Amino acid sequence: MTIIDLCVTFSSDETCRELLERLRWPNGPECPRCGDLAARLDKTPKLLYCKRCDYQFTVTSGTIFHDSHLPLIKWLAATHLLCEAKKGMSAMQLKRTLWGEHSGSYKTSWYLCHRIRAAMATAEKMPMSGVIEMDETYVGGRRRAENKRDAGKNRLANKEIVIGIKQRGGDLRFFVADDVKSGTLAQYIRENVSDEVEVVMTDELPAYIGAVRKTGIQNLKHQKVNHTQGVYVDGDITTNGIESAFSLLKRGIVGSWHKVSAKHLPAYLEEMTFRFNRRGRADLFLDTLRHMVTADPLTFQKLTA
Repeated sequence: MTIIDLCVTFSSDETCRELLERLRWPNGPECPRCGDLAARLDKTPKLLYCKRCDYQFTVTSGTIFHDSHLPLIKWLAATHLLCEAKKGMSAMQLKRTLWGEHSGSYKTSWYLCHRIRAAMATAEKMPMSGVIEMDETYVGGRRRAENKRDAGKNRLANKEIVIGIKQRGGDLRFFVADDVKSGTLAQYIRENVSDEVEVVMTDELPAYIGAVRKTGIQNLKHQKVNHTQGVYVDGDITTNGIESAFSLLKRGIVGSWHKVSAKHLPAYLEEMTFRFNRRGRADLFLDTLRHMVTADPLTFQKLTA
């Protein structure tokens, strides 16, 4: 579905609500409080009523859309744009696209993007198996040295550590980590791979040797490729898959978002992995909406706390 198809098909609030109701309640409207079947009010079609608990609600009640005054077509258009932007879309670009250069609010657009990301973060993550590639990268600005002598010192002081795990031919995970010690790396492996994993491929960082050993997974193989010697592919041993994912992430930060705070970095990582893991699916847009009508509300106060 193109953005033109979207705007033509869902040009009214009624058609948007009908789509969201089908995604939220495939078997008919249900009360979010008691789960009983609900009826539609004749005088106000968008309102639904549960006789059992005497509760009125709409399809957006208790969801990521909750308490929003934006037209639903703008919600759908924003979701479509974020799904189709391979490297992400900035809140300022979304504002210009949906409201125009001299109208709309950047804060509204920013809040809208983060609510969509919050819904993406609720997607279920299945344990990885097969061949696993793992690597780390550093995200953030460079620390300006006061003099040439200190230029090489603390070059990573202002950067956040991002751990990446990718199943070859499968899903991707990004995590913000405090360090790259073997215990930390082992924890991420244990939490994200199954016992059916065949091999973990990494670079020559010594911490990965201890990390694989500390996972407790029996007969887990570990293969390394030595980047310091200029080797990036050794037969089937390579980490090019996870490094390509890191490259896509950094192109998103540099080229689309331009600036990402450490506080909200996990949300951007969730958006990138959600889109990457569904890049071959024709229902990416609908699947995103499906998570949006089942995710809990995200208030502006909670987002900015």
